[in-house]
Formats: sequence, structure tokens, C-alpha cells
Amino acid sequence: MADYEKEIRALVEGWARAVHDGDLETVLAAHADDIVMFDVPPPHRGVRGLAAYRETWPAFFEWQRQGAVFDIESLDVTAGADVAFAFALLRCGTPEEFAEAPDRRLRLTLGLRRDDGRWVVAHEHHSFAIT
Repeated sequence: MADYEKEIRALVEGWARAVHDGDLETVLAAHADDIVMFDVPPPHRGVRGLAAYRETWPAFFEWQRQGAVFDIESLDVTAGADVAFAFALLRCGTPEEFAEAPDRRLRLTLGLRRDDGRWVVAHEHHSFAIT
């Protein structure tokens, strides 16, 4: 199972780099066609399917180009043979937001499954603690 954990860690770290770089195709690459994502901005009922997931990223990339960061601070992975989950804390915000709330972190939880011998993200959840 340790190899699965390494594979998933590499997948998540590569995804975060792609988000940071604004590389949409790489952001989408390891996601299931039936992905379900609950994100910070609306819609609050989440998005379902890869096409809807794709539509959420351009606005985020635009915001990020204004100086925001998206960096993994900690990442934990638990993997079985066919399913796994990962959770992480990320620095996600602008310098102004961090000046106002230096300890603010984005919480990320991923549910993954093996499809045709490869790991894919089937569930993604982003949140900030209410302060």
C-alpha cells in the first residue's frame, strides 16, 4: 500500500502545481468523469461531472493571476487497494488576505478510486474555517 500512497501524493502535488501554474488540462487529468466537487464559492450544492468541474477553474486562475498563491502546506494520504483519501492544508489567498489573517488555510479533502489501474479523484472538497 505504501506505493499507492506515494502515487497519490505525487498526483496531488502535481495537481496543486498545475493549479498554481494555471494549467487547466493537467488540473483535469486525474479526475473522474463523474467527479463531485464542493468548493468555497457557489454553487453550494457542488458541481457534478468533469465538464462542470472544468468550468470552475477559469475564474480561479484569473483571481490567482492577481497575486494569490495556492501552495500545499501539509498533505496526508491513506490508501487501500481500490480507494483512498487525502487531506491537506494549503496557503490559498492574496498577500492582503494573509496580512489580515496570517493563519488562514484552505482545507482540501479528496476521495480517490482506481479506474483501469490508475488513481482518479472522484470527490473534491475545499473549505475555509469560519472565523
